[in-house]
Parts: sequence; C-alpha cells; structure tokens
Amino acid sequence: MDMELIPAPVSVGDQGRCGFLMDRATSITAQDGTESTERWLRSTIGAAFGLSLPPGAADKDNTILLRIDPALEPEGYRLSTGNGRSVVITGGSPAGVFWGAQTLRQLLGPEAFRRAPVSTGVPARIPVTDIEDRPRFTWRGLMLDVSRHFLPKDDVLRYLDLLAAHKLNVFHFHLTDDQGWRVEIKRFPKLTEVGSWRSRTKHGHRASELWDETPYGGHYTQDDIREIVAYAAEWHIRVVPEIDIPGHSQAAISAYPELGNTDVIDTTTLSVWDTWGVSPNVLAPTDSTLRFFEGVFEELLDLFPAATSPFIHVGGDECLKDQWKESPTAQARIKELGLADEDELQSWFIRHFDRWLTARGRRLIGWDEILEGGLPDGAAVSSWRGYAGGIAAAEAGHDVVMCPEQQVYLDHRQDGGPDEPMPIGYVRTLEDVFRFDPVPPGLTEEAAGHILGTQANVWTEVMQNRSRVDYQVFPRLAAFAEVAWSALPAPADRDFADFERRMTAHYARLDALGVEYRPPGGPLPWQRRPGVLGRPIEGAPPNV
Repeated sequence: MDMELIPAPVSVGDQGRCGFLMDRATSITAQDGTESTERWLRSTIGAAFGLSLPPGAADKDNTILLRIDPALEPEGYRLSTGNGRSVVITGGSPAGVFWGAQTLRQLLGPEAFRRAPVSTGVPARIPVTDIEDRPRFTWRGLMLDVSRHFLPKDDVLRYLDLLAAHKLNVFHFHLTDDQGWRVEIKRFPKLTEVGSWRSRTKHGHRASELWDETPYGGHYTQDDIREIVAYAAEWHIRVVPEIDIPGHSQAAISAYPELGNTDVIDTTTLSVWDTWGVSPNVLAPTDSTLRFFEGVFEELLDLFPAATSPFIHVGGDECLKDQWKESPTAQARIKELGLADEDELQSWFIRHFDRWLTARGRRLIGWDEILEGGLPDGAAVSSWRGYAGGIAAAEAGHDVVMCPEQQVYLDHRQDGGPDEPMPIGYVRTLEDVFRFDPVPPGLTEEAAGHILGTQANVWTEVMQNRSRVDYQVFPRLAAFAEVAWSALPAPADRDFADFERRMTAHYARLDALGVEYRPPGGPLPWQRRPGVLGRPIEGAPPNV
C-alpha cells in the first residue's frame, strides 16, 4: 500500500497488507504529557469514524498507545503498527507525539479528515508499518495578514487546524497595519473603536478603479485572542503577534493623532487608510509615542504568554522617512541622540523595544529593514526582500526566518494564465514552491546554524474572504510544508513527479476539510475575478 504522506517522512519501513483495524473496541492509552494528542484523536479521528476511543491499558491489544521518549529529537516521532494489533506513537516530546498523530490521520485516508462518518461500511484501517520522522527546521510557519482583510476568529482557528495538519508549528499573526488595527487594547479603546474600521475598500490592486463602498472592519477581543492562543498551544503551535512600528501605522494614528508627526501634517484629518501600498504617515519618534506602545505591548504580553509566544514581531518594514526629514521634532531627536540619519533613528526606535522586550523575557523579531542603521544583538530577522537580508543577519550572528517574497509570498499568482484572479507578482507554481530552499548555497556552516527555519507569507490586499485565502494558500502550502519539514535533496534534484502523485491523495484530504484550493487544471469559474485589476510581474523572480 502506498502511503502518500505529505510532508514526506524520513523513513518508512516495510508495509503489510492487512494492518491495524480500528473499531468500536479500539482505545487510547496516553502517557503523561500526551493528553492534548489524546483529546485531538478523539475529537477528530473519533468523530470521523464514529468511534469513542475510550481510555485503555498499555498491555492490551487494539489500542493507540501514546508515549514520550526523550532520546528522540523533540519534534521527532516513531509510528509503529508492529504486529497489526496496536498502534504505538512515540514522540521526543508532546509535540512529537502530536505530529505522529497527524501522520496517523493521513494513513487512515481522506475519510479521517471529515467531521462525521460518511459511510458505515468504510473500515478505519492502518497499514502495518514503521515510520521514523523528524523535522528539518524548528520554525515552520505561516504569516497571515488580518489587517488588510479581516478573518473572523473561527476562520483563524480553522487555519490553525490546517497548519497542524501539515506539521507547521508557527502562526505569525499580522494584527496591525495602515488599513486596520485588529486587537483590543483596553487602555487605548480608540485603537479598535476608530482604528479597526475603514469607510471603504479598494477592490483589486491599488491601481484598480473599483471600490467596495461598504464600511469595512473588525477586531479580536482580548478573550478572542486568549482563545486563539490557547487553541494554538493545544496543537503545539507558537503564535508570533505582530504590531507594526514605526511605519504601517496610519490606523493607529487615525485613532490617536498625537502619535503622528503633527509638526509636518494635520494628523487629525487622517482616517484608516482605504487603499493599498505604503502610507507616508509614520509614528513620531517622541517619548510619548514610546510610552504609548509600551502600554500596547504590556497588554499584548499578557495576551500572548511567553510559553506560546517567545518572539514578538515589531514589523519595522517600509517605514518611509519623508516626514521625519521634514519634522523639526525628528531632526532634533537625531541631533540629540548623535545619530547619523533617519535610518539610525528607526534603529533607535527598534532598539528601544528590543531592550524593553528583552527585559521581560521576550525576543524581538522584525522584517529585514531593521538591519538598516544597526541591529540589537538579540534581535532576529524575518528576511522578506530576498535572501540577502537573511544572509547578512545570519553571518552577523543573528537568528533568521527565511521568507523571501520572490519564493514564498502566497499572494503571488500561481499561474501565468488569463484566468488567475487579481494576479499579483511573479508566477509561483506548486513546483516552484516545492523547489524552494530556505538555506541559500554558500552560507557558512556557522551562519546556516542561525537559520531558524522558514515561513510562507499571506498578504490579503486582494483576498477579501476565507475562500480567496484558501485559493491563494492551497495547494502551495502543502509543498511549503514539505520544504520546511522534510530532509529534501538540492532543489534541482527533488522528485516533483512523486510529490504530484502524493498530492493526488492530498487533494482528497483537502476536499474533506472543505479547503477551496486552486485545482491543478486552473481556477473554477467562480474562483475567477474577470475585470478586477492585479499587478502581475513577468519573468522569473530575481535571486536576491
């Protein structure tokens, strides 16, 4: 029997014909520390096959035995069906056990991805096998932008399920931008009362002449955030919240005009931005701005506990310096601090919050622009403009997450055909993503050790709802998951034909989960957006 697993495991032993048959007598025997996987097995696989999976005993047959063996790598696991009378999942940690259970689900077939049985005659059978597996990277992530288009809480929880199903373990939560502030901060209520709503929304790329005139917005309450974080923790997913500073801040300035450069423009006239691109309205480099965002981060640290969120993302990207160049206040601050220019002023801003977060047991991470003007010692970098920023950061001893836009921005179009909806950027096919490697050639061994891993980024300017997000993210996230997890050969030597063959089974799993992916043959009629302008870029993306 071909197992068709995604991502591909390190090794799969000999496969027998019969295997282990789950039935109404099958139980779960969970060692201490594996309780979250036990709950997950009952709520998903149990529900899919109409089985109760009660607690069992380790010395009995017909049980799923969950164990921890610290001799394994923390996220590694072994899955064995032995003689066909039980299933044993052994993980190096509770997370390893959970990833083993995800493999078990795939072994059970697409029916295991449904919420209730579709046929009483379909047996839940697992082939006799021994699987050894462990991840290549410790950071395997997805960044989801909920500022440009808001995804309600239930959709976020669903995406956490989809991450877990692909053994991805980091959820980068882009909560603020020029177009909307999405997290409740109790001491500054106008951030959501004012900053989470825009009067209208551009439909398509910013050059499009189409508008949706419906007021648009939404935010997560603090209890929503706590629920999302707790749910992620159950699935062994770390959450990286992002509050974008000092650029991409027009929504915050519209709510509290004193945060902006009031000596350059009348910030009381600003509203939440209703178009796309990079706003010139950035935070003022004042002490009162620092105190304001310290207050924001104080509440944020309470919502995102250190165990689940050791990293806090501060953005730091695309901060246009024009207002600082014109601002007497900003220029006085540059002179007072003995800085060379506006780049160093941004570095001062980022360094302040690096010290502030470090003192509270967290680590700052930001987009690769935070390298400009100098980077604090403990800060990590999300390398988005290409490989170069990540290479420079790693060679300087900083930890790096590789997410170059030319390779793993899933808002970029999947095909060059005329039917791609609102086509953005370069063509990045399923095969292109499959051949992406987070570690560029030529990196020294020491620098390569600073590559924490990789993430795919999903910017939602042209994704107005869950259906559009699904279309852009899938099936490419399955290829990305294999890149992040599996020990693959060099990009040119990878067996894409084999991956495509395994994807045939995976499409059936995605169908069962209700994922509205892009079909291999192109968009379905209702997935197209004729007449809505995008911004396609022709040719192969540069390797920068």
